[in-house]
Amino acid sequence: MGLDDRDALRVLHEAFAEPPDGSGVVAQFFTRWFGTDPSVRDLFPADLTTSRSAFAHAMSWVFGEFIAQRAQTPVSFLAQLGRDHRKYGVTQRHYVVVRQVLFAALRDALADRWTTAVDDAAREALNLIVGVMGGAADAEEGPAWWDGTVVEFLRVSRDLAVVRLQLDQPLPYHSGQYVKVEVPQCPRSWRYLSPSMPPDVTGAIEFHVRVVPGGLVSTAVVHETRPGDRWRLSSPHGGLHVDRDAGDILMVAGSTGLAPLRSIIMDLTRWAVNPRVHLFFGGRYPCELYDLPILWQIAAHNPWLSVTPVSEYARDPGWAGDYPDVTPPRGLHVRQTGQLAEVVTRYGGWGDRQILVCGGPKMTRATVAALIAKGAPPQRIQHDPLSE
Repeated sequence: MGLDDRDALRVLHEAFAEPPDGSGVVAQFFTRWFGTDPSVRDLFPADLTTSRSAFAHAMSWVFGEFIAQRAQTPVSFLAQLGRDHRKYGVTQRHYVVVRQVLFAALRDALADRWTTAVDDAAREALNLIVGVMGGAADAEEGPAWWDGTVVEFLRVSRDLAVVRLQLDQPLPYHSGQYVKVEVPQCPRSWRYLSPSMPPDVTGAIEFHVRVVPGGLVSTAVVHETRPGDRWRLSSPHGGLHVDRDAGDILMVAGSTGLAPLRSIIMDLTRWAVNPRVHLFFGGRYPCELYDLPILWQIAAHNPWLSVTPVSEYARDPGWAGDYPDVTPPRGLHVRQTGQLAEVVTRYGGWGDRQILVCGGPKMTRATVAALIAKGAPPQRIQHDPLSE
């Protein structure tokens, strides 16, 4: 039955639940792969923890979609993955080996659960996964990556930075999308960042970066980036967007989650008439609302935009004086104090709005849950994929 056999697919799906000791099928797969082709090891960072976790998460999701007998979404995801993996230097030769090695790792890991039905399902699933990824990579005619030079670096708070680059050639993307970025301080370690401005025909692009505790790349970007650094960007991902014909819009941005929403707002300024947009922009301290002066300028010239600043604490810490003053001129809504999710839902359920939520996973989950509890339809809420 192959891909029609849900029971066999469930067995394969369960194999990608990684045990804490790292002895699961994903760890076995990487060990076998590097043993089969040692040169592949150079495509990955020294610490494989993130790579293994991302691979396990992706495979688990794909097999979950197969179990649900949904094809369109995983095929689209795999095609994008194949196009994106060109930036690592992945070729058709790699795909052939991956299919063989992953099949062998699954067969050995599942051992006595490996039946004829599971064998058939594994062969069909891996043929589909590898075939879609490899086919999409071969069919893509655009660049495998985009290189650019850091032209301006602004340290806007203790652990926040704005980085502006000039790309060697323009990157085509839609406002609201995100890209993977590799920086010279952390070779082969890629991090997702969202452009904070619409695509520019000259190749100008801007990112907002906050240090993630324990995050190697974000720490290097905020503390070590210098003008002249060369960055590498992947093809764009994500579908965050607004429909100008689908009613008014609520946007909720936590810290640098502002970036994709800011890009969408800037893109909307091209139009004389827009739906109303109410943006809640939150940070821990008032001084961390780093982009308020720019948001004030946009709102001052576009009456469809309202901005409500939100900070968890009412006053700034002592170190705030070391960084630019972000107090906007009069004209924005009065700053509110409290948790972002609580402040947003004080105003109601927002059930009549298109809703976009961007920020850290904890903040996004809390805000989405609070909005749904207030009556906002889940199908009207958009946010980027959340890491577990």
